Amino acid sequence: MLLEDCERSRSPVKVLEPHFPVFSEFRGASYRKRYAILIEKLMRERLYDGACFLLSNADAAESGAYIEPHPELTFVKFVTPLLAHMARITS
Repeated sequence: MLLEDCERSRSPVKVLEPHFPVFSEFRGASYRKRYAILIEKLMRERLYDGACFLLSNADAAESGAYIEPHPELTFVKFVTPLLAHMARITS
């Protein structure tokens, strides 16, 4: 998951609940925090085998610079099991 690192993604998001209650961990959370929570939940519930969460600002388009805001959702932790799986099926 790639999210733009900007003021709007770092600011708390208003909660609306017209159809169902919002989980408490999403209250007062920014999009940045919400994405990390969502991805963690998907991994914990084994709905995803792997994932990473990256932030990059619009000025980094040419350099490709990014940050990894969550220590468990890094690119290395995502790609390492994927590469190991590929090595098993190709050998």
